[in-house]
Amino acid sequence: MIPFNKPPYVGKEEQYICKAICNGKICGDGEFNKKCQQWLENNVGTEKALLTTSCTSALEMCALICGIKEGDEVIMPSYTFVSTANAFVIHGAKCVFVDIRPDTMNINEQLIEDAVTDKTRAIVPVHYAGVGCDMDVICDIARRHNLYVIEDAAQGMCSRYKGKSLGTIGDFGTYSFHETKNYSMGEGGAILLNNNKYIEPAEIIREKGTNRNQFFRGQVDKYTWVEKGSSFLPSEINAAYLWAQLEEADVIKKDRMDSWKRYYNGLSNLQEKGYITLPFIPDECDHNAHMFYIKVKDLETRTSLLSYLKDNGILAVFHYVPLHSSEAGKKYGRFNGEDIYTTKESDRLLRLPMYYGLKEEEIAYIIDVIEKHFVG
Repeated sequence: MIPFNKPPYVGKEEQYICKAICNGKICGDGEFNKKCQQWLENNVGTEKALLTTSCTSALEMCALICGIKEGDEVIMPSYTFVSTANAFVIHGAKCVFVDIRPDTMNINEQLIEDAVTDKTRAIVPVHYAGVGCDMDVICDIARRHNLYVIEDAAQGMCSRYKGKSLGTIGDFGTYSFHETKNYSMGEGGAILLNNNKYIEPAEIIREKGTNRNQFFRGQVDKYTWVEKGSSFLPSEINAAYLWAQLEEADVIKKDRMDSWKRYYNGLSNLQEKGYITLPFIPDECDHNAHMFYIKVKDLETRTSLLSYLKDNGILAVFHYVPLHSSEAGKKYGRFNGEDIYTTKESDRLLRLPMYYGLKEEEIAYIIDVIEKHFVG
């Protein structure tokens, strides 16, 4: 069986984990947390990066910093993971779902302004598959309506929009380092603070609502509880695993990009014949090969192809069930306008195996199996 995913592993993970243990500090913000945060700041271009226990917790931090409360509304796509919504719902906000673009599967930026009300506090664009949303339009809407922009770039590290790293364009960015992502610490994430005024509130929230960071910097003579917060620091063991991969970030990205291009070139013939649709990358976007998906005619075709692939030793998967159609989505959100593409396109989408170290011959085999399913 060719698996759908293998957690990335470059070879130095055990060495760094052992070093973290020997350092005698395995809780958060030790040597490896700091190395990872500095790498992010230097390489993606944000004012401050803080590692978190997950991308979910990074989004929750954003909600706390923004003061999201009961009765507020937050605009986002319905085609996303539940964490995008949960981070705001737990504070009493309502999710306002907007239809997606069928070409990129990202939120349709032209429909956002119509969803803005006097209760709207934030826009949360989700950069699907590491392909950037139209951030120029989104940020313009936010400026004119005095809204926060919180980028859910869980899949977007090392991707760019018009030369800017995803996650660094809005007020906040969030990354995921889950085992299914390009760079992993098992479970983990990061919050990017793109304005200096958010740094101190974020540090307090991340340190359980205390001014502990100010104490360590000598700004106060003792630390105490000063605001709402929680425990969002990942352990040094997780950060050590991640550091091994950040050192090899370019190698990992090139490997994945090579796999992505092999898929694209190998399946182009089926697209030309009308059997499938391949991913679309806008000219202003540089993606990171987070995933390779194809879209087929309809749900029935996808179900048949998934079964055929599995019978031939290939584990492929579908992706999100649109949130607005779920029990919680109906309870905590509403769909603004008409669902023209969200459900239709999500029913067609199928994700193929994609991970660091996927072999060229494995990709060739997967392409061959897909061709046989459609043309015999």
